[in-house]
Amino acid sequence: MRARFELARRALAPGGTAGLMAVAVVVGALVGVAAFVLVEGIDLVADLTGEAAEALPGDWVWMFLLVPAGLTAAWWLAERFAPEVAGDGVPQVTAALIVNGGFVRRRVAGLKIAATSLTVGAGGSAGREGPIVQIGSAIGSVVARWTGLGEQQVRSLVAAGAGAGIGASFNAPIAGMLFAMEVILGGFHVRHLNTVVVASVSAAVVSRSLVGAELGFPIVKYPLADPRELLAYAVVGLLAVAAGYLFLRSLDAFERLGERFGRVPWALPVTFGLAVAATGAASVWLEDGDALAPPVLGTGHEFVGFLVGSGAGTWWVLAALAGLKIVATSATIGARASGGAFAPSLFVGAALGSAFAVVLEPVWGFSELRPGAFALVGMSAVFASVARAPLTAILIVFEITQDYGLVLPLMLATTLATLLTDLLGRESVYTMALGRMGIRKVQRGDVDVLDTVTVGTVMSPVVAAIPRSATLREVQVTLDGSRHHGLPVVDDGRLLGIVTVTDVLRAGGPSDEVSAGDAMTPDPVCVTPDSPASLALERMAALGVGRLPVVAVDDAKRLVGMFRREDAVTAYHHALGSHVDTELHRHRLRARVGPGASFFTFTVPPGSVADGRTVGEVAWPDGCTLVSIRRGRQVIVPEGDTRLAAGDTVTAFGTPAAENRLQLRLDPTRITAEELGH
Repeated sequence: MRARFELARRALAPGGTAGLMAVAVVVGALVGVAAFVLVEGIDLVADLTGEAAEALPGDWVWMFLLVPAGLTAAWWLAERFAPEVAGDGVPQVTAALIVNGGFVRRRVAGLKIAATSLTVGAGGSAGREGPIVQIGSAIGSVVARWTGLGEQQVRSLVAAGAGAGIGASFNAPIAGMLFAMEVILGGFHVRHLNTVVVASVSAAVVSRSLVGAELGFPIVKYPLADPRELLAYAVVGLLAVAAGYLFLRSLDAFERLGERFGRVPWALPVTFGLAVAATGAASVWLEDGDALAPPVLGTGHEFVGFLVGSGAGTWWVLAALAGLKIVATSATIGARASGGAFAPSLFVGAALGSAFAVVLEPVWGFSELRPGAFALVGMSAVFASVARAPLTAILIVFEITQDYGLVLPLMLATTLATLLTDLLGRESVYTMALGRMGIRKVQRGDVDVLDTVTVGTVMSPVVAAIPRSATLREVQVTLDGSRHHGLPVVDDGRLLGIVTVTDVLRAGGPSDEVSAGDAMTPDPVCVTPDSPASLALERMAALGVGRLPVVAVDDAKRLVGMFRREDAVTAYHHALGSHVDTELHRHRLRARVGPGASFFTFTVPPGSVADGRTVGEVAWPDGCTLVSIRRGRQVIVPEGDTRLAAGDTVTAFGTPAAENRLQLRLDPTRITAEELGH
């Protein structure tokens, strides 16, 4: 009874299975509430913008005043309080998982809501989906830390918060789960799956109860009328490739252009805000619509809903609106305001798909083409092309329509768009942003074997540390003496930063005028002794660095060691040796080929016939075959010229009689000409 009670207690604890699920429900509910607050915040700013627009003279004047003002206000919030609030939000979450183990500051959620409300509500061309992903991740990170969970649980809840954000935004919990796995985590990890699913469902339920169905698009069912229509949908996939490529190039161009405003930073949101306003004015002129509601400004959800519902329009106007949306979104995100590329990619896809159907319908002749159906397929294909997330793209549209009728066109166009876009380049809208942060997202495959080795097992001691007040000349002397390229900077035993050879060169070289505190990289990314070596290596690869400080588990500033490239090699050999030992043991248990033969191991005794001789020089008994040699942490496949040494652990395959003869032959007291093979 006591054992059962203890199992139940562990399961219900925050770190237990049931406890973690309960925390995931709470995270999802909070994300649902946050989605409601974000929608209300955007609507509030939009209402105030509309009232100000009606009070200003002229139809288009408000765009050239209020759009730059909103982008500038959002930019200021990010610059003043939290730089990670600027931009899409999804790359920032991925960076937090890769570099900081899922740590997201508490202030991020509130500031992201405020910055996104100012950006989108004032007319900036961006979506709310990326921001709500970051908001959800911040909530997951804070709740996980508050409940005292470990790093793996923190990562699970950060991903769960991200998936819950998508689930809340579209009332699409399945798509939210897939987005968290496909985009945030970069793979389908079973240990995170349950947490993400529970949080996504919880968020979707709460957001729907607070906001209603208006978060999504109109539910319209479009069955596939004629199988020959699949050819037309395949062309939509090709158009999505071109649109996705142009979208990515445009985003990159505006980001690079924004780097030229370094001396006058406030001019960036003002200039790009004017560019966004110009696209808004052009869209009103093209559509001959209401100047107070330019179709390319804001999230564009209303216009996408119109296209999904009917898709009616002039083809060249729809194509032009897609191009304007690309430019407007690139300028908004490039201005370092707050908003995502998710909804704009849906806008572009819907406009292109609908435009293609309008062009094709008069000459098709086989069946009635419905532009709304092509708009839905275009949404999925363009988003997949931009984000490299085909499963999420398909499931979002499927959950919007709640119908199987378009599953085949969706799968065809989306898969085609993803495959062809990959041929043009592996970067997505999210990995491009990570690259600009200096982070490279690595896929964990071979490195997974390092999950079994902790950093504390292989880390190096702190052989040299630099005080903050040391001059760069003293730093260079210490670097040369230690033969390291980077050393920790400490003050009263507390870690302040890392100073490297590159930092010294960047500061003008060794001198007595600049201190280590001035040249160092402050607040470096760290690991703890209980972190798996795979995590440390992943962070090093993502940041492009050759070392990480190791800090105490209970004190993030107390330096206890350094994890360097050579330690990673040691960890790999250690893990490989353990892994091979385990596999050999399993193989020995499985490979019982008969009652007369089996695997067995023996250790080479000092002074024996095998000690110091090659495999080919030793006369091994008949019926005995060497399989492997373990020397410390090294595993060697025996060859004829492989030299044996005392202490080597040899695995062989043979009969019991051969094993007995081998043990006698290895007896150091029986070295004769016969044993030497002469």
